[in-house]
Amino acid sequence: MQFKRFLPLFIFAGLFVVFIIGLTLNPREVPSAMINKPVPEFSLPPLKGDGVGLSSADLKDSENIIIINFFASWCGPCRVEHPSLEILGKMDGVKLFGIAYKDLPRNSISFLKSLGNPYAKVGTDLKGRTAIDWGVTGTPETFFIKNGIIRYQHIGPIYESQITEKIAPIIKELKEESGS
Repeated sequence: MQFKRFLPLFIFAGLFVVFIIGLTLNPREVPSAMINKPVPEFSLPPLKGDGVGLSSADLKDSENIIIINFFASWCGPCRVEHPSLEILGKMDGVKLFGIAYKDLPRNSISFLKSLGNPYAKVGTDLKGRTAIDWGVTGTPETFFIKNGIIRYQHIGPIYESQITEKIAPIIKELKEESGS
């Protein structure tokens, strides 16, 4: 009978421990279910006036590391990470593609005209269906692909300091896997 008396205390203590553990976790390091899986099949229309769209076939490149960045003109952190994307887009052996997420094409075009367009191609995901297939939780999110397989997912903006510390080593490792 003594146990029943302390049961609420034990339940509270257990929930408190779970809460404390949860506070120590980094939400940007959520393991993606897409890692080491083929890119989802998709075909997106181009931005109006851009002349090119984007599809899953564009991501099956054996010679380059493909980087897919989900962005939107209404996304503040997307503006913050834009200089980093310009750096990534100029790296040897890397192709950077963009997917405009739930954004009007005219707004995406204006965004890219004002900041510069680092993308080789941009697709328009007006309804967000492609983002759902990729497991995107918000913008910006960036995926690194080798031979059509998603190898790394970066949640949130990429800062210039992260390129040297984190992103460049990942790209180097992916290039070395097949001797690229």
